[in-house]
Amino acid sequence: MKPAQLTSLALCLFICISCNERSQTETLNNASISQDTTEPQPGELTVSPPPSVPVITQNVKPQEIVNFARTLVGVPYEYGSTDPVVGFDCSGFITHVFKHFDIKVPRSSIDFTNVGTEVETANAVAGDLILFTGTDSTNTAVGHMGIVTENVDSLRFIHSTSGKAYGVTETALNKYYLRRFVKVIRIF
Repeated sequence: MKPAQLTSLALCLFICISCNERSQTETLNNASISQDTTEPQPGELTVSPPPSVPVITQNVKPQEIVNFARTLVGVPYEYGSTDPVVGFDCSGFITHVFKHFDIKVPRSSIDFTNVGTEVETANAVAGDLILFTGTDSTNTAVGHMGIVTENVDSLRFIHSTSGKAYGVTETALNKYYLRRFVKVIRIF
């Protein structure tokens, strides 16, 4: 082949590759995010959620998060820890549970303030996160959190507490926690 032919061939390949990448980008940009719980088919394109929402592994269902979290009931409370051998603080527990599924979430409870989509308490489902203020009643910032486990007769959540239960426990949304309640968020 002559140099001019090689240059033309290289240009054609570049255009083809560029068009293919642009086509894939346009497909991703025009795709819609659905709450469909069916498994993606091989080769099916998936769309990442907006940057304010942690990236959720496509194969993880909210109930799997809850089931794994329940295996940690009884792990003691330890401020600043994400290690089940040592114990967890509330956000350390959340970090550990989600990390088990390769899902990156904020490390601090206050950093969840603007994450996900807020949902009404009555519409909360297993896998949603519930946010509370800390124990200081004068501070209204998020300071405690848990994972909703069920919402049938009453909303229940699993969390790591430094209170009476001291450690990972499942609790009903009672008067004490209602006074500290901030919101429920959905990240799935």
